[in-house]
Amino acid sequence: MGPAPNSPAPAKLTSKELALKAGRRLARPAPGDEICITGIAGVFPDSTDVRDFGEKLNNKVDLISDDDRRWKLEHPEIPQRTGKLYEVNKFDAAFFGVHFKQAHTMDPMCRIILEKTYEAVIDAGINPKSLRGSKTGVFIGACFSESEKTWFYEKLQINGFGITGCSRAMLANRVSYWLGVNGPSYTVDSACSSSLYALEHAYKSIRDGHCNAAFVGGCNLCLHPYVSLQFARLGVLSPDGRCKSFDEAANGYCRSEAVCIMYLQKSKDAKRVYARVVHAKTNCDGYKEQGITYPSGALQQRLLEDFYSECEVDPKNLAWIEAHGTGTKVGDPEEVQALENVFCPGRTTPLLIGSVKSNIGHSEPASGVCSVTKVILAMENGIIPPNINFKSPRKDIPSFHNGKIQVHLNVSTSLVAHHPTFIESFSNLSVGAVLVSETFLKPSIPSGTI
Repeated sequence: MGPAPNSPAPAKLTSKELALKAGRRLARPAPGDEICITGIAGVFPDSTDVRDFGEKLNNKVDLISDDDRRWKLEHPEIPQRTGKLYEVNKFDAAFFGVHFKQAHTMDPMCRIILEKTYEAVIDAGINPKSLRGSKTGVFIGACFSESEKTWFYEKLQINGFGITGCSRAMLANRVSYWLGVNGPSYTVDSACSSSLYALEHAYKSIRDGHCNAAFVGGCNLCLHPYVSLQFARLGVLSPDGRCKSFDEAANGYCRSEAVCIMYLQKSKDAKRVYARVVHAKTNCDGYKEQGITYPSGALQQRLLEDFYSECEVDPKNLAWIEAHGTGTKVGDPEEVQALENVFCPGRTTPLLIGSVKSNIGHSEPASGVCSVTKVILAMENGIIPPNINFKSPRKDIPSFHNGKIQVHLNVSTSLVAHHPTFIESFSNLSVGAVLVSETFLKPSIPSGTI
């Protein structure tokens, strides 16, 4: 039956109300449909795997090195200290079904992504062969392929393998091809927030039914010195190669490498659960008089306010914030002020914040998943990894001096069980992505049943 003849027309929702309604639908899954991180694998500066990475974070190891593993070039503008992976050359081409000629012209990031995807799905307790034909998505955050110059313009191949080896689309498509999965598959580039953007795309794709599970990753390799030279001339790199997040001596960040892959499933399909993705959201600053690379604290604050309105998590209950915290002159003050405005009203204790960039530098498009990895390690171990390279709080950030916010430095600080943790990532193009995760206790199976 239709409405009564004289009944008033339903009120038309505003665009803000529609956005809030859509966000709350995403953040309120039915029991069993919660999106969870169930497998993880990665390689980080001077760390062989996730476990090794976690041990070095907890032991306050500076993972930045000044050796010449990547290039032998002395240039006064290029900082020699960067975060470097141990190994980028070896690859089992036959195992992944890659022709040996293709393997030689394939971007090293693509090779490592294949390896870490295999490790992540095994970590989730899944047989990779069982995924063939499934509606599984692949979402990879990446910016630069520093191999392009070699294979596109210098060592031109007669067989065309340079195109399929270094195209950034292949970072995701190669995984889908190897596993034989049929969900969405693409590479996301929003600069430094790329991998959290990819995670948000995966989260929404699963919630909206476009795929049943997803691989999410981020990757960055620093192979060519002139890319670092461009960043140095932009004024964002630390001349001494140390990322001093939130410190008075902060003078930029150091570039870093990382490749990390996570497997996302619905909780009802998971065999193990590291964390539940409560909600994810993104935005862009748009036009600003200061320029496209200048961060907007007001827009960051708006993103946070909309985010918590949608997921209905009280900001006062958060255990700690894994912030972007690059150590740049303008970035940290804008970010911390937005955090105070959203998270500190009503809090009775200082809000703890940290940034994994103090330990490993800024892995740019992969930085978001590096932060998520740190949070998962904290949840698994019950200890929040501390910041390093911090001696005195910045004088131009009032939150550090009024007792509202405190940089986490104590290795013995325990993570409060079942309290959510907030993760944020912003890009030098003023694109923001935020995520909140929490522990998820999957019901145990009674002994003797399947």
